[in-house]
Amino acid sequence: MKQHFQMWVWASCAIVLMAACSGEKKEGNDSNQTENVAVQVEKPRVKIASTSMRDVEQIEAYTATVQSDVKNNISSNSALRIEKICVEVGDAVRKGQVLVQMDASSLEQLKLQIENQRIDFNRIDQLYKVGGASKAEWDNAKTQLSVNETLYQNKLENTRLISPINGVVTARNYDNGDMAGASPILTVESLSPVKLLIHVSETYFAKVKKGMEARVQVDAYGDEVFAGKVSLPYPTIDPATHTFPVEITLSNANQRVRPGMFARVTLAFGSENRVVIPDQAVVKQMGAGDYYVYVYDNGIVSHNKVELGRRLGDEYEVVSGVPAHAQVVIAGQNRLADGIEVEVVK
Repeated sequence: MKQHFQMWVWASCAIVLMAACSGEKKEGNDSNQTENVAVQVEKPRVKIASTSMRDVEQIEAYTATVQSDVKNNISSNSALRIEKICVEVGDAVRKGQVLVQMDASSLEQLKLQIENQRIDFNRIDQLYKVGGASKAEWDNAKTQLSVNETLYQNKLENTRLISPINGVVTARNYDNGDMAGASPILTVESLSPVKLLIHVSETYFAKVKKGMEARVQVDAYGDEVFAGKVSLPYPTIDPATHTFPVEITLSNANQRVRPGMFARVTLAFGSENRVVIPDQAVVKQMGAGDYYVYVYDNGIVSHNKVELGRRLGDEYEVVSGVPAHAQVVIAGQNRLADGIEVEVVK
């Protein structure tokens, strides 16, 4: 009986050991299966294209508002009542034309005073010549007459307001009978020529020259191009924006372009040999506004930040970020990350 019990114990132990060995083997198989699954993960599939190098015309576009070349505010230096405004907004005026007649009552009084002083001076002058008046009397009469004659000319200029230029009346701030204040009574602007002020990157400082051609388009005339020229490149750089002002002048002989119009100015700065890539290769980073390109090299892709230039149809000029004669990913970028292996498909 004892012997049979010992045999049963040994048999039970043997069964437990076999079960344990079987469990370890199963765990080992699971590990191998996991490794096999990891090995079988596919590489991201991508399509690539080669970049090219070619001369790209360096064209920069700017926005500006059309301004008159000359703008005059017509006003009086004297606090006078406006007797008559002779023109309306939109009227064309010529240089020397009377635009506003101010109250002339004080001018007439001064004119009468000068006429009396001139009579007195002539009398003193005759006496002085025969010794009947002193030199001091003569000098005093002459001085008073000269002072009032100068004052009369000044009052005349501020009573009859004339246009200093050929142009168009663009603003009127008073009516007949109003007392002139701080605001100008009228504004007269020249329409031929007109000018535009743009701000150019300091990169082009050495390339902008007086007389350089410019192409100008205004929204009012769609795609029509007006020929302009650089009339004044400013000599200093703004340290905050690293730009410098440039004035563009349009002859505007037909006066179709008017002050206040929104315009686009295009300047050409020659050509540069640049890397050119398909537009499909460009990826915009959400939120930041930066642009990236995946560059392919021996099965690995790198995530390169790029500075783009002009768009050339279905391609982009690349200023920096992609080396010459490189290969770039044009499809499959959504599964990529910097430095991973990829599989190229056609």
